[in-house]
Amino acid sequence: MSTGMFDISGKHVLVTGGARGIGRMIVESLLRRGVTVYLSTRKEEAATQAARELGELGEVHAFAVDIGTEDGCHELVDRVSAHTHRLHGLINNAGATWGAAFDEFPDAAWDKVLGVNVKAPFTLAKAARSLLGAAALGSDGGGPARVINIGSIDGLLVPNYENYSYSAAKAAIHHLTRHMASTLAPSILVNAIAPGPFPTKMMEWVLDERGDEISGSNPLKRLGRADDVDGLVTFLLSDASSYITGTVIPLDGGLTATASAALFVEES
Repeated sequence: MSTGMFDISGKHVLVTGGARGIGRMIVESLLRRGVTVYLSTRKEEAATQAARELGELGEVHAFAVDIGTEDGCHELVDRVSAHTHRLHGLINNAGATWGAAFDEFPDAAWDKVLGVNVKAPFTLAKAARSLLGAAALGSDGGGPARVINIGSIDGLLVPNYENYSYSAAKAAIHHLTRHMASTLAPSILVNAIAPGPFPTKMMEWVLDERGDEISGSNPLKRLGRADDVDGLVTFLLSDASSYITGTVIPLDGGLTATASAALFVEES
């Protein structure tokens, strides 16, 4: 258990898309650190299973809600409000992706991906603002509440895959993070995490095809792990990050920081 300025026990945090992937890693780490967690997922079966499995680690409330709609965002906040009057953190992790060749990329891919990856985080933060504000003003000495948006290195570099709406959406959530940070300070701090490759269902197909190559291209020669997510999320929710807002932090083993531009090819 963390102590001192990294202690986040007793906090209440909402994690969207918390039943699998990076969201599941986040939820598990928060529960182990004594946080009360509220998570959303789209399917009732997944919510029931998550509540059963994760309940062994701590207090968790799982809701089956489609946050791809405005009504869904407000429904989720209403259901959280039935359990708590304050939120110390909102982690916008739920995401959607789409891959297709440029000439075949459909308009529907823009509507779906931008709706879930950009509009929903904004709408949820707006709907949850009173709960976040209540935590910031609370008597537990928690200080500013936190919003953490999960972006991607695909929003920092041009990806090798034709996922046009996804990369554009992740670049957008990075900039929306800065804009929201400017508006919501000082009572709510807003930062983003841009993960690199992690062993998730969304990445499964590419890791099956090119996993060794992807690991080998990383300066640390490996994929991301649950402990990596745990450390950064704990930091951003804790007092240790109380002077940081509007940042986008790559969680990628140095992949983007050390990337080079292929301006020429050496002759053999």
